[in-house]
Amino acid sequence: MDTAKKVYPSFLYRIRPAGMMVLGFGSVILIGALLLMTPFASNSGTSTSFIDCLFTATSAVCVTGLVVVDTSLHWSVFGKTIIILLIQIGGLGFMSISAAIAIVFRKKINLRQRVLIKEALNQNELSGSVRLIINVIKYTFIIEFIGSLILSLVFIPKFGIVKGIGYSVFHSISAFCNAGFDLMGKSSGQYTSLVSFYNNPIVVFTISTLIILGGIGFGVMVCVLGKKRFRHFDLSSKLALITTIILIVIGTGLIFFGEFNNPQSIGNMSMWDKFQVSYFQSVTTRTAGFGTVDFSKLRESTLFVMIILMFIGASPASTGGGIKTTTLAVIALAVRAFIKDQDEISVFKKRINKYTFRKALGVFVVAVGTVVVGTYLINITQGKEFNLLASAFEVSSAFATVGLSVAGSYKLNLFGRLLIIILMFAGRVGSLTVFAMFMHDPEPNSIRYPEAKVLVG
Repeated sequence: MDTAKKVYPSFLYRIRPAGMMVLGFGSVILIGALLLMTPFASNSGTSTSFIDCLFTATSAVCVTGLVVVDTSLHWSVFGKTIIILLIQIGGLGFMSISAAIAIVFRKKINLRQRVLIKEALNQNELSGSVRLIINVIKYTFIIEFIGSLILSLVFIPKFGIVKGIGYSVFHSISAFCNAGFDLMGKSSGQYTSLVSFYNNPIVVFTISTLIILGGIGFGVMVCVLGKKRFRHFDLSSKLALITTIILIVIGTGLIFFGEFNNPQSIGNMSMWDKFQVSYFQSVTTRTAGFGTVDFSKLRESTLFVMIILMFIGASPASTGGGIKTTTLAVIALAVRAFIKDQDEISVFKKRINKYTFRKALGVFVVAVGTVVVGTYLINITQGKEFNLLASAFEVSSAFATVGLSVAGSYKLNLFGRLLIIILMFAGRVGSLTVFAMFMHDPEPNSIRYPEAKVLVG
């Protein structure tokens, strides 16, 4: 008997890898929502509505950070523990967690599980998947531990030893997993995120570094640590690193100059504080969801820049969302090849095949379509707070699993909350993964049709 059939029930064996990912994430979200519904999970000792629990669980597992109730004020220690566990599972991926458990108990990772790991971590090859999982788990916990130690230098003096340690661990995990959940509601007010630490370099640069490391991609991280020199990196890692640096620099510059003389945001700050705030927002809008400034006070031009940054998002096989940095890089390289009238897409003396370009274009078009439809639906079904820009910001934030909001997610009605839940879920598992569930295997076709000219442009 096939090993996979011994491990999985027959009906699970027939499910595609894409379907298994959707089913796995969906199951974790549902379990998390049910746990959050228990009276023990809230500070008031009463049960929270299912839709609010489902929204919170989806936001945590999909490492988004959008909330309809303040995390610090509403949830008890038990509830916050459930949320941070959901964030950790969502950040690493349920297949990484299950594979790690199997490795700890010396269970064999069968072929089907290896295929699922490959799909979950967006790898091109099946070989090395178990070794990658081990490195992912190892680096994750090491980075989160170091982040917790550094943050404790600020949080322990401010909140005390026990609470300070708890806050340090929570925010370190939330930052590395690009989740954006925070516990500052009790100290600085509801939904204020990290605004009270806007000029604290330890918090600003520790959180932003954790966000970058979590969003750069596990494959890139392993490649950098293993190969050391840039010229030895694989092409995906090179494109992810270069695109990430360019986006951070451009984002910081546009936010800095766009808000430079805005007295409601950074206009009255010192030059150094203006840089800190601009840099942090450039990093966090890529997919993290923290904030050190009130986003409702920003200019529309700045919010538009942030929507673009959110839409692009992090890198493949990371804890972040968006269309991904390498997708943008491939499309940009294709445009460059078109302008230069080149037959092939190439960079760093490597050729990018047509299938990769078609996939990148497909991801881009599906993402644009999803955001456009979502923006329209939010705009026509919600209150006056959700104007066109606020609606686009909310939808982009959900689909790219960022977690930032201008109008406030807690103001969404039932339809709006359900729509944002769907967008967060699609953004985390991948819109193409959701569509792949319903696609049939292509039938062999020996017919080659004649070529025809189509006028474009």
